[in-house]
Amino acid sequence: MSRFWQHFITNGETPGEPQDPSPAPHTDHEDVLDAFSRAVVGVADKLRPAVVNLRVGKGMRGGSGSGVLFTPDGFLLTNHHVVQGHDKVRVRLSDGTELGGTVVGNDPWTDLAVVQADGDAFPFATFGDSAKLKVGQLAVAIGSPLGFESTVTAGVVSALGRTLRSVSGHLVDNVIQTDAALNPGNSGGPLVDSRGRVVGINTAVIQPAQGICFAVPINTAKTILPQLLKHGRVIRGYLGLHVRQVPVAPDLRDKFRIEQKSGVELLMLEEDGPAQNAGLWIDDIIVGFGGKPVASVDDLHRALTQLPVGLPAKAAVLREGRLIERAVVPAEYPSPVRG
Repeated sequence: MSRFWQHFITNGETPGEPQDPSPAPHTDHEDVLDAFSRAVVGVADKLRPAVVNLRVGKGMRGGSGSGVLFTPDGFLLTNHHVVQGHDKVRVRLSDGTELGGTVVGNDPWTDLAVVQADGDAFPFATFGDSAKLKVGQLAVAIGSPLGFESTVTAGVVSALGRTLRSVSGHLVDNVIQTDAALNPGNSGGPLVDSRGRVVGINTAVIQPAQGICFAVPINTAKTILPQLLKHGRVIRGYLGLHVRQVPVAPDLRDKFRIEQKSGVELLMLEEDGPAQNAGLWIDDIIVGFGGKPVASVDDLHRALTQLPVGLPAKAAVLREGRLIERAVVPAEYPSPVRG
């Protein structure tokens, strides 16, 4: 048990010692501040060397953003909209060193991209598990907002499972909402948990609102990274739907022997898309796809990147208290419109 929590349980007293009746003003506040500060300072010290500033273009046509190194040989994650339309970027490390970089792959649908910086032996960050995030837990954002490099802001995870229209114009599902302050230039930087593990890639803010910021879950990035590194793009199945994670009622889980506690509910179907043509309905809850359980949006995305395009896959669906199956033929995602 940490000393911080021990204080709240014992009121700062050692068992067996006599209580001091005199008040100790400010102790609670100081301990809370110290614990919070230690967490944020520890995360900042650990992660800042792995966070870079990215610059593309020149003059009025130039732009900048952030990125996070995830391998010692210079591979880093950022946003697609930060490097969109560019093959080469300039990478500035936290110590001021400037290097060249090459865009290895990008994916407009998740607003993620991979860049490789020239060089080797880089500091790098560790990926966490965004599926384990809880609303209310500490979130730290690191980036270069408005050119102020290695800026650290802290807040909490405000909500999970949001759908966001990204700067590049595409809907991104299962987004993390946080109130850790973000500004232009933070895009592509990491959202980090209290242990210094990257749980998201910061992607957008809602203007002029305050404290409404979004990050793409790191599990989404982990799903597509192999294809970005191998092909430079993601070859994924396309169903023509938008979904959200919802709980599955206990009686339905028992009745149909569904092990997971959640599935994904269909919010919208695109006309004449693969899902609609297969007979899926709005409000259906997908609990399995391609023979694998679907408990989250990440599970469905993972299946669509692993299963072959153009071949039928069975979707297990809860509808009006029944469990039914539909054969869905995923198409390849349409090429994004450049603009």
